[in-house]
Amino acid sequence: MLKKIKNFLEKIKEKIVITLVAIYTASMMSTPVYAVEGVSNSKIVTGTEKLINDTTTWLMILAPVLAGLLIIYFCIRRSAADEMDQKKWNNRIVTAIISCIGAVLGSATLNLIIGYYR
Repeated sequence: MLKKIKNFLEKIKEKIVITLVAIYTASMMSTPVYAVEGVSNSKIVTGTEKLINDTTTWLMILAPVLAGLLIIYFCIRRSAADEMDQKKWNNRIVTAIISCIGAVLGSATLNLIIGYYR
């Protein structure tokens, strides 16, 4: 029984020593990295900022156009439907209007937030 306990403790000691040596080696070999120009001037950040700006601008233009086309289509389909289907088409028209308002407001808000970081 004592031999089993001693063997178990030796295995634990070996694992602890190996872990401590690995941590010590990793901490001694790590080299510090310094940002020379800053993160705000990097190509990734400026490119992402331009991409978000262009996307929100196009979304503010395309959302009302697509919503208008969908509403025209839904009105045409509603005019050819019976009473029960007219309610469904009315709901789709309302959903298209609300979605358009949400898309425009969301893109304008995101564009405004990005504008503060310029």
